[in-house]
Amino acid sequence: MTYLPYESDPDDLDPDGDQFDLADRISLRRVAGMSTQLADITEVEYRELQLERVVLVSVWTSGSEVDADNAMAELKLLAETAGSQVLEGLVQRRKDPDPATYIGRGKVDEVRQVVIATGADTVICDGELEPAQLRNLEDRVGVKVIDRTALILDIFAQHAKSSEGKAQVELAQLQYLRQRLRGWGGNLSRQAGGRAAAGAGIGGRGPGETKIETDRRRIKTRIAILRRRLRELESVRDTKRAQRTRNQVPSLAIVGYTNAGKSSLLNRLTGAGVLVEDALFATLDPTTRRTETADGRVFTLTDTVGFIRHLPHDLVEAFRSTLEESVSADLLVHVVDGSDPDPFGQIAAVRTVLGEIGAAGVPEQLVVNKIDAADPDALLALRGRYPDAVFVSARTGAGIEELRERLEERLPRPEVEVRALVPYDRGDLINKIHLTGEFVSSEHTEHGTEVVARVNAELAGELARYTHGG
Repeated sequence: MTYLPYESDPDDLDPDGDQFDLADRISLRRVAGMSTQLADITEVEYRELQLERVVLVSVWTSGSEVDADNAMAELKLLAETAGSQVLEGLVQRRKDPDPATYIGRGKVDEVRQVVIATGADTVICDGELEPAQLRNLEDRVGVKVIDRTALILDIFAQHAKSSEGKAQVELAQLQYLRQRLRGWGGNLSRQAGGRAAAGAGIGGRGPGETKIETDRRRIKTRIAILRRRLRELESVRDTKRAQRTRNQVPSLAIVGYTNAGKSSLLNRLTGAGVLVEDALFATLDPTTRRTETADGRVFTLTDTVGFIRHLPHDLVEAFRSTLEESVSADLLVHVVDGSDPDPFGQIAAVRTVLGEIGAAGVPEQLVVNKIDAADPDALLALRGRYPDAVFVSARTGAGIEELRERLEERLPRPEVEVRALVPYDRGDLINKIHLTGEFVSSEHTEHGTEVVARVNAELAGELARYTHGG
């Protein structure tokens, strides 16, 4: 079988729209550079024993060939992160995925031949497959078939560390699995219904609850338990968040595409010491750290779970309590990987997820990271489209000071200006101004500290008795 690349002439415009030639529509295109086979024979033997051997399959429905290759490269990274060895990557150009088999029915046999030729034991499809598509593909290809959603869920399951993260991942997995249980005939009938076991009653003989029904009931019960546990954990998170709100501590949330360098940036800005790994979804559990501005104001920075194109809906629902850190933030620090082949696609994907969780209206500061590894032309294009973005390298420290200054400028400022003579025995009030307010001026006098400051309404009430005329 010959795999030919899709070719098109941009000047060949068809007034009927984006039409596909028959040969292009039904062809499978081999994507170069997909294999992760290593050269060292000892290492090869080790990896062949440990890793699943997978073939990637994608349907290219829209966009350019570069977009299709970028999507396949991302799927390859996901597969490798999950612990597999990628043998082949195949793309078919179609108007829409086939409703029965995802790729064209005639091409399923060709995928089967590739699986046999390469010795693969798994096929990964770059899309969320319907239960019927999954069943039909497995039956015809003869090996395990998983979709993009199951792949991402597997990565999350490997990386979840906290009890909340593990519960969230398990909830998403069960919600995904509940719709995809499959059985093979009447051998799944496990108990008789009614009094059928005693042979009594017309219509009482026959199967009762099948194995699938039993599994679905158990999954439903487990989902209820997990949701109750997550509500309890969420109440703890809400209490901490309410305490920060009550103390008027501004909060910033670091959001962005997975592996964009969010954790590295948090470490640079706060010295948090959180895990930094060159891998997709290395961070699942949010980390919040307190830090200070140059003039002493306290604020918090929260590192959140990374986003990705077509983030599974079940994951968004399961991680909603964690993602709400972004909704309640005063400012979103949106980190973009400047070295990625498609940074604009990253930005669009992150903003899509932010819209889904209700954070689209939160102020945003765009930060382009990894400028030390980025192509200068790509950075120039980003500067042209996003002139207010800050360009940094969390690895080398370039641009970090400019970012600090920008964040301090955009932190919400206290709304009430007060002038007060604070007695020396009320040092606690001076400390509160340091932590949550902003000094305009201060002077030590015979009777106390004369201050002019901007503070929140609650602190202004505490200072009222010491204000001039109070």
